[in-house]
Amino acid sequence: MRALSSTAEGGGGNGGGGRSVTTQTANVDAKKSNAQQQQQSQIELNPPKGTRDFPPEEMRKRNWLFDSFRQTALLFGFEEFDAPVLESEALFTRKAGEEIQGQLYNFSDKGDRRVSLRPELTPSLARLIMQKGKSLAVPAKWFAIGQCWRYERMTRGRRREHYQWNMDIVGVEGVEAEVELLSAICHFFASVGITSEDVGIKVNSRKVLARVMEKAGVPEEIFANVCVVVDKIEKLPREKIIEELREVGLNEEATQSVLTCMETNSLEGLKSLLGEEDECAKEMEKLFVLARAYGIEDWLVFDASVVRGLAYYTGVVFEGFDRRGELRAICGGGRYDGLISTLGGEYTPMVGFGFGDAVIVELLKDRGLMPEEALKTMNVDDVVFSMDESCRETAMRAASVLRKNGRRVDVVLEDGKKSKWTFKHAERVGAKRLLTIGKKEQEEGIVKVKNLETREEVDVSLDKLA
Repeated sequence: MRALSSTAEGGGGNGGGGRSVTTQTANVDAKKSNAQQQQQSQIELNPPKGTRDFPPEEMRKRNWLFDSFRQTALLFGFEEFDAPVLESEALFTRKAGEEIQGQLYNFSDKGDRRVSLRPELTPSLARLIMQKGKSLAVPAKWFAIGQCWRYERMTRGRRREHYQWNMDIVGVEGVEAEVELLSAICHFFASVGITSEDVGIKVNSRKVLARVMEKAGVPEEIFANVCVVVDKIEKLPREKIIEELREVGLNEEATQSVLTCMETNSLEGLKSLLGEEDECAKEMEKLFVLARAYGIEDWLVFDASVVRGLAYYTGVVFEGFDRRGELRAICGGGRYDGLISTLGGEYTPMVGFGFGDAVIVELLKDRGLMPEEALKTMNVDDVVFSMDESCRETAMRAASVLRKNGRRVDVVLEDGKKSKWTFKHAERVGAKRLLTIGKKEQEEGIVKVKNLETREEVDVSLDKLA
């Protein structure tokens, strides 16, 4: 019986061992399955391709940059506006150029209306100006800092979602308006530490290319298509530019005229190209004279190859560029007198620029000009700490008094924190002072105020805290 029992036990043991392995395998499979299900159920943590998150440490940098944009615009007497990120698709397809139409985030909404996320701010501005009509006092000087969307190939400083600073002048025909905007751009650069040795601004007029094409007998209706090709002149080899110019309808002679025009890079060369008395050459010369009066001539470079890709530009155009040639265009703009009439309104002289946030951040980082240290913390003024739960109300009263007097105050909300933790916390948030209230201070009606820079500490009565 024992042998049988033993055998049975052994058999039972072996059998039990077999069942144990099977159970273990099943458990492992179950864990894998659960892990896979959990992995599948977890939401994607990265933002959509080409977009960005702005946690607090990045938001501080963004706010610093936007404040610099805003302060420049206000110094030049501009008023701020905004418009919806979602606009009618027709606003951007009416007359913007082929490139931008292919980059739209556009769709039909639930009411079967064709809409688009705005790829830029200028058409929204034009719509608002049309809406104002004759009630708008001109000249009007407006600026905006808004989010824009373009579905395009991403490179350094180029994203599908970005923020754009725009400044526009409505109702001024002369180049005085262009020079005012160019001066604002240069002022912004100088305000963040960028010099004319770091950055230049290429200036031209679309009228130059229009004159050359007119002399070459090229039909006016293909002018916009030629501009789209010429705008790629720094991105594509010469052979490819020639090929695309032929595709849009230029013959060999006209193609050569356009290429010769694109190589003109001085006012003297422009006069030689168009003639001394040409109005376009005179206009460009006047722009540079006025730029000298503003003290920004060192920033400007005449370059006939700059035409900008958008079809609505009608005259002077300009582009900020990195003199080292490491980054794409920093900003760009020009005159677009015909945009409102294209959208169904009256002829209105307008000129403006768009300045994206992504490229300038790259440039500032490259030059070591981003104030990383200053933006490392949130820079509150005071941290208020109650050493005991019974002191919490007193601490909150103290914080309220300070906030009413304009100080930025962070209250330690959790119980049981040690003094060592509080000092580290105050350092992390960039506090200038630490205010401590314990049972003794509460009984005496005082607050211990420690200057975290000098390490000096004084007792201040609650009623004199303000």
